[in-house]
Amino acid sequence: MSQITSTTSIVEPAVEIEISEKSRTAVVGYLNGILADEFVLYTKTRNYHWNVVGANFYALHQFFEAQAIELNENVDEIAERVRAIGGRPSSSLAEYIAGARITEEPGRSVPAKEMVAKLLADHESVIRLVRADLVRVTKLDDAGSAEFLAALLESHEKMAWMLRATAPSQTAAVKA
Repeated sequence: MSQITSTTSIVEPAVEIEISEKSRTAVVGYLNGILADEFVLYTKTRNYHWNVVGANFYALHQFFEAQAIELNENVDEIAERVRAIGGRPSSSLAEYIAGARITEEPGRSVPAKEMVAKLLADHESVIRLVRADLVRVTKLDDAGSAEFLAALLESHEKMAWMLRATAPSQTAAVKA
């Protein structure tokens, strides 16, 4: 096995899947960026699940839990996709924070309405980022990763729709 030099390094250069090592390294880099975003969004969603209060507490508590479960599954699937093409997935908090393109807000409590709006904004950011990475991966002739990213995109589009439908007037007010 080769020495790991970064989170985008190919761990197993003997992987023979008709994608060049250069392309696999690039795809691993894109996937690790998405993995970092996904983990930060998972953590933020879990935080809101634990800390939501107010008149809609129970409904939002359950809603955030369902989304956190789906995001946790996405995290695992992204890491497994990285391994499937011979890469090493990011796997530490430091790597996630360094690689994330969305931000968290440690130690900050926000009202329930703002939680919904912030999660919606993050999902919409992830949708744009995954869509851009999907275009890049497609150009690298990795059909498996492109198909994987298309399904991930659909997952985020559905979660964003659910957030939008949860409090449409609330999310518009916070975005303005």
